[in-house]
Amino acid sequence: MAGRVRIGTSGWLYPPWRGVFYPPKLPHRRELEYLSSKVNSVEINGSFYSLQRPASYQSWREQTPDGFEFAVKGGRFITHMKRLRDIDAPLANFFASGVLALGEKLGPFLWQLPPSLPFDADQLAAFFAMLPRTTTAAAELATRHDERLEGRALTVARTHAPLRHALEVRHQSFTDPAFLDVLREHGIGLVIADAAAAWPYLEHVTADFAYVRLHGSTELYTSGYTDDALDRLAARIRRWTADGLDAYAYFDNDAKVKAPADAIALGARLELAWPPA
Repeated sequence: MAGRVRIGTSGWLYPPWRGVFYPPKLPHRRELEYLSSKVNSVEINGSFYSLQRPASYQSWREQTPDGFEFAVKGGRFITHMKRLRDIDAPLANFFASGVLALGEKLGPFLWQLPPSLPFDADQLAAFFAMLPRTTTAAAELATRHDERLEGRALTVARTHAPLRHALEVRHQSFTDPAFLDVLREHGIGLVIADAAAAWPYLEHVTADFAYVRLHGSTELYTSGYTDDALDRLAARIRRWTADGLDAYAYFDNDAKVKAPADAIALGARLELAWPPA
């Protein structure tokens, strides 16, 4: 059976998009609704910067059509400040913050490591072992939140479903082949990050899905992708899905409003039937 394809952008709240991608005078509260009529997935980036609230996740779920899927970016407090150590409470807080309100629209979790964090097999294995692999397990983990989430935690799953996790790395030491072994052992997807050579480029599939982040072809967060580059990416995605892998691709080249156009163009190449009838 061929895998599914999810294509979108990294976030949607960008002032430069207003009046360029978003129609003039479109209310800001309707921007996600508009984007979700053009692509079938999006990365939630606000969850990286701070704990969101259940009402926000519920609202995002309601603003998008059936079949839409969200990737959720893990909190930087876990990855960048705590650097994956002593994270029992922070991880419980993250999963209690409302992510489960997305229900059937909850897709993979993205964990992005800082450029200063080198490869440590034991540290990664310990972190991966803590990650919930079902929504039910995530709800149980959420019950262990600390006082920061008192009165605003969501600790019940809308559905029982498997959860996926993907890891994006930025330190040169992750070119060690042992890194791929740890990912495969724990069923964690490697993020294939195209970042204008700013970070190591690793193109491997280590789980039952492929996850691509496109930060800019020649200039980080700014440059768009040529027709040839999009053709090549579409061909790779077709190969992955023909092998039964699901594929996720998110454009993060938002600075000059390249991301939405590139995402739509990639979807057209793959003949995605979107929006649903």
